[in-house]
Amino acid sequence: MCIRDRRSGLRPKAAPIPWAAVVRAAVALATPLAVGLAYDRPTYGALAAMGALSGVISDTADAYRLRILNIAIPQLLGALGVTLGTLVFDRGWLAVVVLTLVALVSGMISSIGAVASVSGLLLLLNAVVGAGLPMPHPWWVAPLLLACGGLFVLLLSLLGWPFRGRIAERTAVADAYRASADLLEAAGRQDTDGENDGEYDAKRQAVTGALNQAYDLVLARRARDHGRRSPLVRLLSQLNVLIPLVEAAPAAHLRRRPLPDEIPAAVRELAQAVDESRLGGADLALPVPETPSERAVDVALRHAASVVHKADPDPYNVDDRLGRPAALGVRIRRAGRDVLFSESSWRYGLRLALCIGLAQSLVSLIDVPRSYWVALTVTFVLKPDFGSVFSRGVLRALGTAAGLVVAAAVLSHVPRGWWDVPVMLVLAAFIPAVSAKSYGFQTAAITPVILLLSDVLNHEGFALVVPRLVDSLIGCAIALIAGYLLWPESWHTRIGDRLADAVEDTANYLAYAFGPTTGRTEEETAANQAERVRRRRVIYRDLSVVRTEFQRALTEPPPTGTRAAAWWPLVVALERIIDATTAARVRVNHGAPPPGAAEIADAERQLRELAARVRSSVVLVDVRKGWSAADDEGGVLAPLRQELRSAQAITSPLR
Repeated sequence: MCIRDRRSGLRPKAAPIPWAAVVRAAVALATPLAVGLAYDRPTYGALAAMGALSGVISDTADAYRLRILNIAIPQLLGALGVTLGTLVFDRGWLAVVVLTLVALVSGMISSIGAVASVSGLLLLLNAVVGAGLPMPHPWWVAPLLLACGGLFVLLLSLLGWPFRGRIAERTAVADAYRASADLLEAAGRQDTDGENDGEYDAKRQAVTGALNQAYDLVLARRARDHGRRSPLVRLLSQLNVLIPLVEAAPAAHLRRRPLPDEIPAAVRELAQAVDESRLGGADLALPVPETPSERAVDVALRHAASVVHKADPDPYNVDDRLGRPAALGVRIRRAGRDVLFSESSWRYGLRLALCIGLAQSLVSLIDVPRSYWVALTVTFVLKPDFGSVFSRGVLRALGTAAGLVVAAAVLSHVPRGWWDVPVMLVLAAFIPAVSAKSYGFQTAAITPVILLLSDVLNHEGFALVVPRLVDSLIGCAIALIAGYLLWPESWHTRIGDRLADAVEDTANYLAYAFGPTTGRTEEETAANQAERVRRRRVIYRDLSVVRTEFQRALTEPPPTGTRAAAWWPLVVALERIIDATTAARVRVNHGAPPPGAAEIADAERQLRELAARVRSSVVLVDVRKGWSAADDEGGVLAPLRQELRSAQAITSPLR
């Protein structure tokens, strides 16, 4: 499994073609060129098309409100970047100093979040372009044209808002129901090799991703919509009642017996009802439950059905603190504090600044024609939040080479002028069509577009091709050496601490899930249940981040990739420990005898010991511990003990 996972980071992914984005990209990049040619201002058209290219790359959100943020904010930073670059064009060492400082700021703000990361990327990219290419006068023309191109993409993407305003949120909730149906269908079933955990684990990860996506979209919209009768109230209520059904899945899975087919079929019918905003529905025809886990599934499914088909859900049961954005002022203060006082923010900013400074110094000392491409390559490669630096360097080199082959054919056989418009229509369409497959494919699609636009600006034609390949290889080398090899951040620092945090959070979740329940009122019990659900979602969300970090580390060369491969099974084991804890709580809620306090204390102690050893080690260590409580195989915590033993065995060195 580890070998396959290590290679998967470099393989293209299977992804559907987003036809709407394909058409939008083609129109957005070709139209400015056509307008520029029509008014005998091809340079203006090329600059606006460059801004549109930035907008196409930024247009990754499904919800329309998020598209505004994803496109508009980066365009503002991009306009600032090209302004700074234009002011230091052909200024020698002053340009080196300014671009190095811009790289420092770009790297530091990239740590805030996804939108800030793209904004920092465009700030630096456009500054590099402005400092490397002659821009039209006066100074404000270039930033204005770039911003207009990006806003044209935003306008095109918002054309469907009046007709599809809530489709993204509704589709995300329906997809969460479909993913849950797949999870219930996989529960208890066996794979072809006689095991039944591999498929179930994959379905559980898909459910986590679907829930994260749905909550992110709905709560981001809900933060600005406080009405008690808003359609978002219904969507959030439908999403919240899905959680008990997801929690019941591990309890059913641990029975090692598949659920009746009627159950996943009923969940898929609910997904269709959510997708169509359909009210009402026939009563569920489900088998009579016999065990606590079956009762948990039955109760959760019937409750979900009643909410999905209800026209007016309870408006006071729709809040979820996890994922709800804080007030704007609070978020600004948090972001500023994180940027200024975060070690990782300064470390990445300094690393990016060092590489950009080296790239600009090199091209200032050596005569490299149109040298801006070196710094552009460094910027694209050195984005750890976009993936492994090592793998991106390799894929960037391969993608650039492939893109240059296409660019060579275009620049050598297509005459300049109006022929650029249909060529751009075709080339631009490929960008969203292949970007989701891999970074190498995206680079191969973007390279000929940038070269065609650069040729409109500087009229070098086929002579651009070979220098761009050399520049790309130089940029990749700088990023890999100065941005990767000279910064020996250990794998333990980047991943081990996060994994240890997840283990500790699991111990806290276990203690909270089986905390004292006597003497609680009905309101306190409901609040406890809601808090337990939130804690479980926090853990799974954090684990999804850890899994992503591991997958990036798996593509690194030794020793990073080797260590990540050795520790990878612990991530899976930890997810199963959380599932076993949730399953135990669900079974107790539906009639199973609760575990003793000694059992819970022992499990919590061993989880904390496991977290401490993961945090303090970069190699596998022996963490085998005995149970002080009666270690019988009965009781609801028996699966938890089994999964905890597996985790301890994984972290023990081979004898």
